[in-house]
Amino acid sequence: MTDVPAPEERDEDFLDRAAHVLELLVERGESVAVAESLTGGMVAAEFTAAPGSSRAFRGSVTAYATDLKKDLLGVDGKLLAERGAVDEDVARAMAEGVRAALGASWGLSTTGVAGPDPQDGKSVGTVFTAVAGPDGATVCRELDLDGDRAEIRRGSVRGAVALLHDELAGNARRKDKEHDGGNGCLQP
Repeated sequence: MTDVPAPEERDEDFLDRAAHVLELLVERGESVAVAESLTGGMVAAEFTAAPGSSRAFRGSVTAYATDLKKDLLGVDGKLLAERGAVDEDVARAMAEGVRAALGASWGLSTTGVAGPDPQDGKSVGTVFTAVAGPDGATVCRELDLDGDRAEIRRGSVRGAVALLHDELAGNARRKDKEHDGGNGCLQP
């Protein structure tokens, strides 16, 4: 499965993880911007809850409506029309779009179905989160989350922060090597 912290994890532990991501960014002289759909600003709230977050957090775009994904983040309208907003390529484009729009080193995105009903042919709990990095590579992770709407949204936030953490840690290990993950969407 994916590297999503257990639901029973204390909020303080998760805040520590978000703060650690920000510390890694500060150490590297880099920044992050967030594009959110189903999480409605919750990822940005986690980052900004950490003291000193302004040193690495650029800002966020909550593009809940599909047309905003196109108009504000530059997601291809044809892609949205053909596949809907809950799609790995849409998540990837959102991350790339917010990175460019807000002038950040890293772009992070969330899109998915929190419920109560399926959307775009995707079942409740289907979530895509993506990270666009300074090296031009974009990775995506598909999450299959259980629970009610609140639990799915919270799990999406955790999954997004975990993906960025993994990319920062992996990027540091790879330093001068070519990105070996391609642009595919990782699935559990």
